[in-house]
Amino acid sequence: MLGAATLAFGALHLIPGDQVAILLGPNSAASPEIRAQIRADYGFDQPVVVQYVHYLGDVVRGDLGQSYQQQQPVTALIGDQLWPTVQLALAALGLAVLFAVASAVLTAGRRPPLRSVASAWELVAVSTPPFWIGLLLLTAFSFQLSLFPVAGAGDLRSLVLPALALALSLAGVLGQVLREGLEATLTQPFVMTARARGLSQLGVTTRHSLRHATVPLLTLAGWLTGTLIGGVVPVETVFGRPGIGALILQAVATKDMPVVMGVVLLCALAFVVISTLVDLLALVVDPRLRAEAVAV
Repeated sequence: MLGAATLAFGALHLIPGDQVAILLGPNSAASPEIRAQIRADYGFDQPVVVQYVHYLGDVVRGDLGQSYQQQQPVTALIGDQLWPTVQLALAALGLAVLFAVASAVLTAGRRPPLRSVASAWELVAVSTPPFWIGLLLLTAFSFQLSLFPVAGAGDLRSLVLPALALALSLAGVLGQVLREGLEATLTQPFVMTARARGLSQLGVTTRHSLRHATVPLLTLAGWLTGTLIGGVVPVETVFGRPGIGALILQAVATKDMPVVMGVVLLCALAFVVISTLVDLLALVVDPRLRAEAVAV
């Protein structure tokens, strides 16, 4: 989180333009005295290093500052927009895991043509930007068929298309990783024993191999979830959804540094928490990891 805050703080200060001029607007006729007073009130007249230290001190005390443009606490602004983004990220992750598991289980260890078809759609999904998938889904299911709303976040129907746009690219990555894990597990001796007992290929995969191949999937899914909070910005923009996307776009355009820094810290915190939970969950899923930890 310290690294994320430092990089974001430095990057924002490298953006050209006078912060006071941005705050006053292009048509402002404020006198030099007023501009100097604003610069002093916000601390813009201090060296960058001093501003950075003061900001870190405020963050440690739980104060993310106040928005320059909206004159509201950053925590309140983020709190108002957080739930739609979390809702979209969780829905997309759930769909992605469902698609990935289905694709990997049905094609792992199967005939090469079936596996090639699955690999081809995964490659297309991974290579296509989510916002472009979103535009295609909007054209087909909203503009042409009128099955889903074009914009907004009024009900669950408005969540389907944006979640699907995000989920398809995630499912491509997760499916590839899970299939590789399943095929590696299918060569283990315990799988041969299960087959000798008369279990079918699908039964062996779902009852024995899937659990052992889940740890890489969990690790990657945790990493993707940590990045989704900030990665939903283009999709939220395409579908006109409220959330962190609209907030961060406006903040970057107006150089509203407290809001940008608050969102960056939120994403870093989400990544840290989710990564820790995934590590703990991996110990529950795979008993071999607990045995290795005890041995160490």
